[in-house]
Parts: sequence; C-alpha cells; structure tokens
Amino acid sequence: MSEQAIKDRIIDHLGKITAPVQVSFEFFPPNDEKMEATLWESIQRLAPLKPRFVSVTYGADGSTRERTHNVVTRILKETALTPVPHLTCVNASRDEVLDIAANYWQQGIRHLVALRGDPAPGTRFTPRADGFAYAVDLVAGLKKVGDFELSVAAYPEMHPEAPNEQFDLDYLKAKIDAGATRAITQFFFDTDTYLRFRDRCVAAGITASIVPGILPITRFPQMQRFAQRCGASVPSSLAARFAGLDDDASTRQMISFAFAIEQVQKLQQHGINEFHFYTLNRSELTYAICHALGIRP
Repeated sequence: MSEQAIKDRIIDHLGKITAPVQVSFEFFPPNDEKMEATLWESIQRLAPLKPRFVSVTYGADGSTRERTHNVVTRILKETALTPVPHLTCVNASRDEVLDIAANYWQQGIRHLVALRGDPAPGTRFTPRADGFAYAVDLVAGLKKVGDFELSVAAYPEMHPEAPNEQFDLDYLKAKIDAGATRAITQFFFDTDTYLRFRDRCVAAGITASIVPGILPITRFPQMQRFAQRCGASVPSSLAARFAGLDDDASTRQMISFAFAIEQVQKLQQHGINEFHFYTLNRSELTYAICHALGIRP
C-alpha cells in the first residue's frame, strides 16, 4: 500500500471517529394499560434526544399487528419522532402485507424494518403459500409499493436457523441487493464479535451500514432467555458481574450502564458512530448511555 493510501485511510478513520453520534430506539407494543403508560413515559423521556428514528416491533406470529399500528400512528400524530414500523412475513398473505405497507406510505411513513419474523413459540417457521417466504422477498415486494428506506436484520453470531456463517452472510447481502439500505444487528456482548462480522461484511462487498444493536441489561435472567432464543452468546465475565445481584436492582443498573458504555466506546474507537438501542420500553439506561455519548437535549 502506498504512503498516500495509508494517509487516506487514517484521515477517513479519524473522520469517522469525530463524526456526530446517531442513535435509534426500539419499542414494542404494550399489552395492558400499565405497560402502555410505561411506554409513553419512556418515549417522552427519550424524544428530546432526537433519535434518527424509533422502531416499533411486530410480535411473534404477527400477534401485535393492530397494536403496532396504533403505537406507530400515535407517535406520528403526537410527537416529532420518525416512527419505523416492523413488517414480517409471518401469518399474512402478500396482499395483506403490501396493503399495510401502502397504508403506511399514505400516512407519510417512508422507512420500514423488513423481517422474516418469528413464528409462535414452540413452532417452526413455515412460509404461507400466498405469503412472502423470506425477508429478501419481503424487501423486494416493499420496494414495489414505494421507495421505502428499508432496514433489515443482521446476526454477528449467525442466525440460529442458518446452516453456516457463509450462508448467513450471503443472505444478508441478498437482502441489501434487493433494496435494503441498512442492517441492524441482533444484540451482542462481545464487541470483537461485531467487529469481525463488520469486516466480513465489507469483504463480501456489503456497503450498507451495519448498525450495532445494543441491549442495556435490565434483568439478567430475562436477557439470558432472549440470548438463548436468538443465538447470542453471553460471556462468562459478564455473568460474573451480575452474580449475586438478583435482589439488588440499583447495583445491577450501575453495572448495566458501565458495561454498555464500554461497548459503545470501544465501537467508537473503531469508527462506529451509529447505535440502535433495544430499550425494552424503558428509558433510564438508554438515556444515561446516550448522555455519556454526548447526546443531550
């Protein structure tokens, strides 16, 4: 490599490090009045941080379709935030999914998260004969409805149903090639795992942003269940930090905050300046982490 090429790389790297940090937040539709109150308190608390967008999930087996729509509509009407609904292939025909997308387009929504989606607990995903089979098909279908900005999922530790890492990487590239503009990763706790994955994406010719998904840990046992379902590993060193703190919420919160800050700061050192936070409808940890990143009202 020439001396000029090395200088160019250093300048590019320094530019990324000093670039403004951008964040986005994920929420899920509440299923009772108490959870709804918590959700809206969190939205109001986080809104002044001016995230790039806020996404709203779609439950397993498409079970929260109406509630997802209601949350998205309320965010659109009552806040200055940009709501980004999730859409999945599960338990719906192509026409149903595209009708939902067309309705969102008419409401002024221009960004969607396109996912295959999770089947009902205890079952395996089986594509409907009249539905989209996989996320790559959904991405292509949505681009015919409108020129949506589309985010898709990425798995630093491989999708649990993928036969191997190369298959998973090729499939991610296929989603990008079909029209997706961004990939948001499943949460992870080993930062080096994400960095290796990002480098493999670049080597595979994926030029879209690979945005790291950050999960601030509120309850360790709950997080372990999430991790088991999605194939995310939990380092023993992380488990050791939370050992013996089942009845000590305040200390757990401090440890969660410190660990998440370690993650994002290390990622920043490697030129990453966009983060997606899985809030679990809570604002406290996400707000504190963003404050430490310099994102303030």
